Amino acid sequence: MSARRLIAILVAFILTIGVTAMWSAATVEREGDADVNAIEDSGSLAGDEAGDGTGSADAPQKKKGGNKVARIFAAPFKAFGRLFKGKDNRLQRMNENDAEKFESAGVTRVDDSRNAPQPKLAAAASAKEHLASGRSHLLSGRLNEAISALSTAASLDPKLTEAHNLLGVAYDQKGLGERAKDSYERAVKVEEDAQTLNNLGFSLYQNGNYRAAVDRLKRAVKLAPTDERILNNLGLALCRLGKFEDAYKHFARAAGPLTGNLNTARMLERFGREGDAIKYYEAARRIDPANTLASRRLVDLYKRTGRFEQSQIVSNSFAGVTGTPAASGR
Repeated sequence: MSARRLIAILVAFILTIGVTAMWSAATVEREGDADVNAIEDSGSLAGDEAGDGTGSADAPQKKKGGNKVARIFAAPFKAFGRLFKGKDNRLQRMNENDAEKFESAGVTRVDDSRNAPQPKLAAAASAKEHLASGRSHLLSGRLNEAISALSTAASLDPKLTEAHNLLGVAYDQKGLGERAKDSYERAVKVEEDAQTLNNLGFSLYQNGNYRAAVDRLKRAVKLAPTDERILNNLGLALCRLGKFEDAYKHFARAAGPLTGNLNTARMLERFGREGDAIKYYEAARRIDPANTLASRRLVDLYKRTGRFEQSQIVSNSFAGVTGTPAASGR
């Protein structure tokens, strides 16, 4: 076998494991905080205000890795095994025909808004110019460049609250929780802003410091009493402290009693408190008998707790309201 063909095989193998790893990491499990995902199913906003400085829902949300590192290393080997398994599901030797399939594969760089080159700032650029550059990098997912620009902005003007806040967001997205906390706290010392307190509180919450998170989020609520994201984050933190009734009040303030009941029920389910979750789902169904989420969860929870008759009653009732076929109670 020629040297050229060996090189082609090696390059193809490296490209295969790299692309497969990224695909696997992105698709094996849902990204983001699991508690936030749970209440987002009912249409709720939660998490941090990331990147655009306006509280826009279009801003990119940070993605926590969880066990993604393990998946990244495991996925290529699984994929490689699948490529060369025969009909009997056993590994087959790679032959010259296999190599020829890879030789023609090319690689093309795609320039879009996320990887287009950014103009370099002049040496005498102001703090606000570095802030604008850092915000742009953050929105484009260039975390290292964002941290560099925002650090410079904060250095040039230590009272520039937004620079510290966005620097905290960037550190959080890098998984550097302590550095993020320090940056948020510097911002709060300069000015107690609701969104900065929310970011700080949510960062503390994600790092398991629930009491401190509740304290910061309560302060944020005082400054922004109707902010849905902050209220929901406070509800999540209170759930982690076992204060579900208080959590319900904040979930309900954020989006009304129906969503408040659904969010509380979802969190109770996550903590294995199925009996208490049923009560909140029942309350949600009293408000909206046609609510799909509440009805389906009740049918399932009643089955799991051995209450098959109640499960069938809910199924029949939901079918009567929506006109969908009723599921069997067993």
